[in-house]
Amino acid sequence: MYGKDLPPRFDANRTALVVVDIQEKFRDLIHGMDQVVTGSSRLIRFCQILDIPIVVTEHYPRGLGVTQSDIRRLFKPFNCVEKINFSCCGSDEFNEKLRKLNRDQIILCGIETHVCIYQTAFDLMHRGKQVAVAVDAVSSCSLSDREIGLKRMSEIGVQSMGVQMLMFEILKKAGTVQFKKAAPLLKE
Repeated sequence: MYGKDLPPRFDANRTALVVVDIQEKFRDLIHGMDQVVTGSSRLIRFCQILDIPIVVTEHYPRGLGVTQSDIRRLFKPFNCVEKINFSCCGSDEFNEKLRKLNRDQIILCGIETHVCIYQTAFDLMHRGKQVAVAVDAVSSCSLSDREIGLKRMSEIGVQSMGVQMLMFEILKKAGTVQFKKAAPLLKE
């Protein structure tokens, strides 16, 4: 009875990671920002090992600054989508990148949980994508806003998963070349 109602597991060949607005101006404003950066960094490095595509966004960088250096340095070269809409899906450039990637499973990390993460998740779900939020790699200025955002996303069917949980789900089994390459990240 339950099997047919469950979404499929995340798969490296179907997944893309979206890193939302981890910008300099938010460094001292976001509750648990160090955890957001650490979790997001782990996910980025994992996706790079498995050749899972990554899209990075910056919300109004002229006012809010560029992506934090801890994240920027993980990319050579660094490319991002600049946006002014809270939902990443409000950007034509973002939509075109996702269309070209042809991925139907999206993992979200970044900030703010109750604004840009939530609105992006909502719009992606509306477009038929399977969406997971990496709960230990997202936050908001206040803990209550973070919790409200996570609760609302759960209500609309977004999957709440931890970074390590996502990595193990995508890897599926031990002993593979990918598992051996990713093993150090699993232990962090």
